[in-house]
Amino acid sequence: MNHLNAKSLTFYGVAIGSVLLLFKTVTAYGESNLKAPPVVDGRYLLTLATKLPSCETASSLVLNMQQSGIYLNASLVPVNLSTETEQPSLTGILKNQQISFSGKVDPKIMCLDSNSQTNSNQAIAMQIQLIDQDKITGEFTVNGIPQTLKFTAAKQSTPEKSQKVNPH
Repeated sequence: MNHLNAKSLTFYGVAIGSVLLLFKTVTAYGESNLKAPPVVDGRYLLTLATKLPSCETASSLVLNMQQSGIYLNASLVPVNLSTETEQPSLTGILKNQQISFSGKVDPKIMCLDSNSQTNSNQAIAMQIQLIDQDKITGEFTVNGIPQTLKFTAAKQSTPEKSQKVNPH
């Protein structure tokens, strides 16, 4: 009973109260000021506003985005190509409902014409504005193409893989 004097009880009471007050303050700050970024990962079917210059038949493109917080990786591939085998060639960041990508793409992805003689990858810079979780608009510039190409994109739905119960 020697340990239960008034000084010890006061000290422990103030210490516990201070910790609880600090916890409540940090929690209130986090709930009001810290928000998770919107989820934008997935496959988006791009619709170009204008046809690519010097390209008779432009390929339909898919932007496959992978997200980790505000950091993004993406690949730009033709619709008919499996994105599982494609390595991300664009890196970007999500800031204030806008995504900025930069990287390199194969010129054959941009234009399927046999006239294309360029063999090296072309630098690309992409700016995307989030409209909502399933629709985006933006523009990109490709090294070698003098104009800015505007696009809209809609998220493609991916069928959920059914989970089979193993009878063993």
